[in-house]
Amino acid sequence: MSPNLIDMGNLTAIKEFLLLGFGSLHGLQFFLFGMFLGIYIMTLMGNILILTVTSSDHSLQTPMYFFLSNFSFLEIWYTTSIAPKMLKTLLSGPEAISFTGCVAQFYFFGSMAVVECFLLASMSYDRYLAICSPLRYPSLMNFHTCFLLAGGSWVGGFLTPVVTVTMTFQLQFCASNEIDHFFCDLAPVLKLACSDPTEVKRTTFLMASFVTMGPFLLTVASYINIVVAVFRMPSAAGKQRAFSTCSSHLIVVSLYYGTLGTVYAIPTATQATALNKVFSLLYTVVTPMVNPIVYSLRNKDVKKAVQKLLSKWKHPMKT
Repeated sequence: MSPNLIDMGNLTAIKEFLLLGFGSLHGLQFFLFGMFLGIYIMTLMGNILILTVTSSDHSLQTPMYFFLSNFSFLEIWYTTSIAPKMLKTLLSGPEAISFTGCVAQFYFFGSMAVVECFLLASMSYDRYLAICSPLRYPSLMNFHTCFLLAGGSWVGGFLTPVVTVTMTFQLQFCASNEIDHFFCDLAPVLKLACSDPTEVKRTTFLMASFVTMGPFLLTVASYINIVVAVFRMPSAAGKQRAFSTCSSHLIVVSLYYGTLGTVYAIPTATQATALNKVFSLLYTVVTPMVNPIVYSLRNKDVKKAVQKLLSKWKHPMKT
C-alpha cells in the first residue's frame, strides 16, 4: 500500500494529495518558472511600495488610501497562498501537499477571495460618498466607519469559508489523490471524493452567490449613482476629476470579477481543464501584479508620494 494512503476497512483514505500543476510543458517549465517568479516578485514589491507610501505620507492618510493599503496587504497574502507551491510544480513536476496543507490552502485562498469582494465594495462605497455627498463625506466616512468596513471585510471573509471547507474535507477521498490543478481549488478537489458531493456543491453555490453577488451588486449600484452624479456636474474639469478618482478602482473591479466569473460562473462540466488553469492564473497570479501598477500609474497622488519617498532615500540628510 502507498504511504500516502491509509487503510480504513473497505475504503482507502488519502492523507496526502498530489498537485499535478501544468502537466508536461515540453521544456517550457524553466521559462514559465522565471516569468511567474518575476510576476510574483513584482506583485510583492508593488504592494509593499503602496503600503509604504500610504503609511509614510500624511497626504495619503485618507479613507481612500486606508482601503487601498488594506487591499495591498490582502493582495500580498492572496497571491502568496498560491504562488510558491505553483512555482515548485513548475520546477519539480507534480508536487505533494499534505491533507492538512490542502485544507489550509483551500481555506486561506477562499477567505482572501471573499475579503477582496468585500473590500472592493467598501472602496466603491467610499468613492460614492466622496462624489455624491462631498459636503457630508468627512463626517460619513470617518475613522470609525473606515475601521468597521475594513474590519468587517476581514472578519466576514475569514468566517465565510468555514462551512464550505468543513463540509468539503469531511467527504471521503479514496483511490486517486491526484489534483489536476496547481492549487487546492474546490472543483478539482471534489472530483476526488468517493462520497456524494452534491450537498457541498449546493451549499458552496449559495454561499458563493451571497458573498460575491452581494458586494458586486453594491459596487455596481455605487457606480451607477457615481455616473449619474458626474453627468450632473456643470464643469468639465469637475467631471474629469471625479472620473479620475474612480477609474483605477473600476479597472481593478473589472479585472477581478471578469477573471473570477470566467472560472466559476461557467459550469465545470463545460470547461477544459487547461483553460480553467489559465484563467485561474489570471486572478491568482497576474491580477495581483496588475493592481498596484494600475493604482500607481493612474494616480497622481501615489506617484508624487513615491517620488517623495525615493527622494528621501537618495538624500537621507535633507529634511
